[in-house]
Amino acid sequence: MYLKKVGGPRAVTLPDGTVFSRADLPPADTERWVASRKLAVVMGVALGLISRREAMNIYRLSDEEFDSWVLAARKHGKKGLRVTSRKQY
Repeated sequence: MYLKKVGGPRAVTLPDGTVFSRADLPPADTERWVASRKLAVVMGVALGLISRREAMNIYRLSDEEFDSWVLAARKHGKKGLRVTSRKQY
């Protein structure tokens, strides 16, 4: 089995005991961004699995879009990342 060399950790154990790894990140060709995929990218950057710049390049995100995901996740969690929820918050 071949493992691609990457900077940073491949997996991180969360406080609840679950493991979050690079495999949990959405595929690079993702077009439909649901809340769970957005949260996975935000968590991946926050946990150091992927750099912010790398995430923005892989997923073709602008600074403003990524910052809005981080802010929404910080304030409201996964529910805040729903597109239909933006009107509520």
